Amino acid sequence: MDIDNRLYRAEQVGELDRRAIEDHGIEGFELMQRAGAAVFRTIRARYPEARSFVACCGGGNNGGDGYVVASLARNAGFRVRVIAMKNPEELGGDARRAADAWIDGGGPVSDPDGEIEADVIVDALLGTGLDREVRDDYAALIESIDASDAAVVAVDVPSGLHADTGMPLGAAVRADVTVSFIGRKRGLETGRAPDFTGTLLFDDLDVPDTVYRDLEPDAERLSKDALERFLPARARSTHKGALGHLLVCGGDYNMPGATMLAARAALMTGSGLVSVATRREHSISLAGSLPEAMWADGEDGDTLDALAARADVIAVGPGLGTSDWSHEAWRQLLDCDRPVVLDADGLNLLAERGFDRENWILTPHPGEAARLLAVTTAEVQRDRFGAARAIAARFNAVVVLKGVGSLIASPGGRVGVCPFGNPAMATAGMGDALTGIIGSLVGQGVELFDTACAGVVLHARAGDAAAENRQAILAGELIDALPRVLP
Repeated sequence: MDIDNRLYRAEQVGELDRRAIEDHGIEGFELMQRAGAAVFRTIRARYPEARSFVACCGGGNNGGDGYVVASLARNAGFRVRVIAMKNPEELGGDARRAADAWIDGGGPVSDPDGEIEADVIVDALLGTGLDREVRDDYAALIESIDASDAAVVAVDVPSGLHADTGMPLGAAVRADVTVSFIGRKRGLETGRAPDFTGTLLFDDLDVPDTVYRDLEPDAERLSKDALERFLPARARSTHKGALGHLLVCGGDYNMPGATMLAARAALMTGSGLVSVATRREHSISLAGSLPEAMWADGEDGDTLDALAARADVIAVGPGLGTSDWSHEAWRQLLDCDRPVVLDADGLNLLAERGFDRENWILTPHPGEAARLLAVTTAEVQRDRFGAARAIAARFNAVVVLKGVGSLIASPGGRVGVCPFGNPAMATAGMGDALTGIIGSLVGQGVELFDTACAGVVLHARAGDAAAENRQAILAGELIDALPRVLP
């Protein structure tokens, strides 16, 4: 796994720091100088017209990084002001050394005084160790930063954001850019974090590769080549029978379009054959709208059994509903020995009734995840990594916890994080398209965890391709964009 794609907990990043300093002889102050230089380079590259800086410095090493940035900016001829939340004389270690360098060069230090005016604000208040609500005095300064018209660049992590979960701890800085160091923090990649990090950049500060050796990352940040990594190359002699037969079941009354979206997404992803088992009247009325799929009467139990026996993989849930028919079709198909992708009301029925099996992928959004764990949606979002792993362990399943920075968790604890996707995808039917994509990849012979990772990346990248700065896109437009991102 490339260093740039390894995601760590804050505690692990602390261990990486320790290794760099103690095992490799890199002074802590040298790392601090490298971090400050990385931030200053970013500011110069992104805001070349900026002439005035305000560095907001806290009482730890994060504040020390801010003092380094301030000194570099002053030495380059910019107007610089430092707002200190702790008297520099009370600082210790490398942070004190950085503050002394600023002061010895004639740099003034001031207390917070309300409104902040500058071209760029450097947020160096609170680092990765924050694990409780932000104090009132820090919260007031954070509010002033957020109220300013200045560009905001956060050092390592936006102050007030939990580095492991991505949740704000009361007040949190809303940065335009965040420059993170040594190891990527897992919490900055998911949940609410993107609302606070802005553009997220990473700099390893040139520490040796051996610093990372034998320290297993907590998760993997998925790259756009996920499909190339996991999807087998097609031989010239490939035929439709070698590319998987997916059975999609769902589409109760008032929800027929969900199965259409899933089936079409699967076909566009490369399934050789797709059958749809749905309400009898829908199987007749929709067949002409997607003639490439085989439409069947899902109300006939014998027909459903025969379809399941011929399929390589089964997707249950798009538009399934919770009627008596829904319950029976759900039970009948989950009893099969085929791999299953379970979504939407298929997940709600699982939360209600439970089911023990293996060889399946669950794709909940946070609300469905909360029902599966019998907790609140807010609790799921407070620790998305913990929630995804808990569902995977409880149901012995690969789990896709959808949302910004979708997480893919295996029963063994592996987690992948998708960095792609955009707000224009927040429209109905997107989950149905994802179900079809993942089901298609399972049928094409990809292992379940790899399938889920590749499917989520493909879905998100197609959404990015379809959006192109638009406010909203339809699920059908995402499906149309699949050929643009398929390898």
